[in-house]
Parts: sequence; structure tokens; C-alpha cells
Amino acid sequence: MTQKIALVTGASRGLGSAVCEQLAARGWHVVAVARTVGGLEELDDRIKSLGLPGAGHATLAPMDITNDDAMRHLCLSLHNRWGGLDLWVHTAIHAAPLAPASSVDIKDWDKSITTNVRATGSLIPMVAPLLQAAQGRALFLDDPRAGQKFFGAYGATKAAQIALAKSWAAESIKTGPQVFIETPPPMPTATRARFYPGESRAQLVSTKIAASQILDRVLA
Repeated sequence: MTQKIALVTGASRGLGSAVCEQLAARGWHVVAVARTVGGLEELDDRIKSLGLPGAGHATLAPMDITNDDAMRHLCLSLHNRWGGLDLWVHTAIHAAPLAPASSVDIKDWDKSITTNVRATGSLIPMVAPLLQAAQGRALFLDDPRAGQKFFGAYGATKAAQIALAKSWAAESIKTGPQVFIETPPPMPTATRARFYPGESRAQLVSTKIAASQILDRVLA
């Protein structure tokens, strides 16, 4: 592979979208995965409008990461087209509404487990061979809310996701890929707005700046 290839899961908005734009600005080709077709098309428009010499491009993959067959087919397609991946950035998350642990909605609980934990556990074995083939890197984004009031479903399943990533990181030190876990600063995302609806957004770090800083560390 001559051009760097990145897979970004959860790419249609927030930090995932900003990561895609930052990578494209650096000349990478981004495979952007999300359920929201409109969000992916808007991302593609923003990447095309960069107008930078040597800027990369995007391949849009509108699919649900919880669909094992779809993700397995995507990974096979990535292998057939490029032979491997230089980077996987996993930003997809289900942020359940805040609620006391004694009042967690069972549908939100099930969706949190399916999206945040099960899908991550399914994706790692699919993506790992692609990263190993290119001596690539994986990036997970932590949000340590476990144990905080009203963050039961989100906090518990996000902690489980990061626990999987930490195990993978420890296991792959000698064999690769390199696995990074970063904790982004507070950002003015839609998810944070639902968690903190009355918060002033003036002091929050933009997703563009956060994405750039995180990528600088991971790709150094």
C-alpha cells in the first residue's frame, strides 16, 4: 500500500467525523463507517471541499457495526482492495439516556451492551489481521464514567469496551498491532449536550482540535 488507509467506525458525527477530516487533510484514504447515510454524505462533502494538495478521500460504508455479516464483508473487501489497514479508529458508541441504576430501561441496556461491548469484541478479531498485515495501529477513545451517578448503562458498557481494548493492547505488544487508548477532552458533541444540557459550550475543546492532538500522539 502506498497511500495510508484508515477505518473509522462511528464516522458520521462528533469526534469520529473530525478524525476522518483530519486524516483526509493529511493525505489518508478514510473508510468511514456509520449508520447515518446523510451524515456520511455530509462528511464526504467536507472532505472533498478541503482543496488541499495531496488531500485524501473517503469511501463511505453506511452500515451498523452490530451487524456481524456486514462488518465481516467489509473487512474482506478491505483485504481484497488494499491488503491491510494502517489505522482503525473506533468511535462508535451508544450513549444511553442518563438514569438511576434502579431505573435503567432494559432496551437501552441491551443496546448499550450490543453496541459498546459485543460489537467491539466482534470487530477486534475481524480487524486485527488487517492491521497486522500493514503493521497498523488501533485507537480507542475512553470516557471514564463508570460508577458516576446516572451513568450506569453508559459507564458500565464503556468501561467494558475499554477493558477489551486494554487486554488487546497487552496481548499484542510483541505481535502487533499497536493499540492506543486516549481520553479526549470535553467537546461540544451531541452526546455531551444530552448529558449536560445546560452546560456552556464556550470552554469546550472543538472536535477538530481534539482529533488533531490525538492523531499527533498516535501517529508519531
